[in-house]
Amino acid sequence: MKKTLNEIASFLGGTVVGDDQVLIGSVRGIDEAGPGDITFVANAQYEQKLLTTKASAVLVSRDTESPARNLVQVEDPYAALGRLLALFYPEEKEIPAVSDRAMIEAGAEIAPSATVYPGVYIGRGARIEAGTVLYPGVFIGREAVIGEDSILYPNVCVYRRCLIGRRVILHAGVVVGSDGFGFANPGRDNLKIPQIGIVQIDDDVEIGSNTTIDRATLGRTWIQGGVKIDNLVQIAHNVVIGEKSIIVSQVGISGSTHLGQSVILGGQAGLVGHLDIGDFAMVGAQSGVHEDVKARSIVSGSPCMPHRTWLRAMSCVPRLPEMRTTLNHALKRLEALEGQFSEHLEKKK
Repeated sequence: MKKTLNEIASFLGGTVVGDDQVLIGSVRGIDEAGPGDITFVANAQYEQKLLTTKASAVLVSRDTESPARNLVQVEDPYAALGRLLALFYPEEKEIPAVSDRAMIEAGAEIAPSATVYPGVYIGRGARIEAGTVLYPGVFIGREAVIGEDSILYPNVCVYRRCLIGRRVILHAGVVVGSDGFGFANPGRDNLKIPQIGIVQIDDDVEIGSNTTIDRATLGRTWIQGGVKIDNLVQIAHNVVIGEKSIIVSQVGISGSTHLGQSVILGGQAGLVGHLDIGDFAMVGAQSGVHEDVKARSIVSGSPCMPHRTWLRAMSCVPRLPEMRTTLNHALKRLEALEGQFSEHLEKKK
């Protein structure tokens, strides 16, 4: 497929600066792009690459100029890139079919437009709605529901009674609804507390590979609409993650912690249980969060603190050896002065 720069700009709601009849056949990174390719600059620090790229055109922000290049100026180059990739490289549509090598218990409901690959297991009373795709190795427990147009990649496990909304994407190895980590008298009796709740995942959620979401002890663990979760994240029982939040890889969230809407957790952040993280809060990578975080605040560090405070503290770290030496010298001088002062007092007596 090839499109003129004018067609691309019309599709994106952008403005062409340069030759609007240039033909574009592919989208490539700015260093690899050549004639017939379009690339993008979404960060000002890469604008110098406009001078060296061999691309036929570049997606840029509205205020970016480069007289030697054909540009498509848009409000958000990165978002425009996403739309352009979907245009040039559309996902292949699956053909609705249920493999005779899938294992389906009596009483399961599967919509005629669903696609079920070989090796899928669907338990009694489960419901697979229209347009859903289940890849090989997927396990759907009894009475679980998978909403319309959802995609479950290989080896996803959805335990009994869990609810998956519409247009949800679960990447390979995701586990939804395993038992919450609940034991009485831990370290002594380790008496298991039955986990009888569920996991509910609302519409338009995407969850990365090998992420695990525990079922609630009672009630539900709830991932609300539009949430995006990276690979290798652990979400414990009865956690609530508010709409459109972003959880980056290797985050761990302990039980009964509640995240508001549009919260962002950086990679490897760890949250203890029973916290409230306010709307639009941001938590820096590798932070250890031990207390509530107010709405719209930014915290970093372990233990966490306001981000600006953490920056000032971290700026001191490289100078700590020098500061220690200075402090030791100051202490020695102080001790010497105290000795001289004591001698002076003794002489006056």
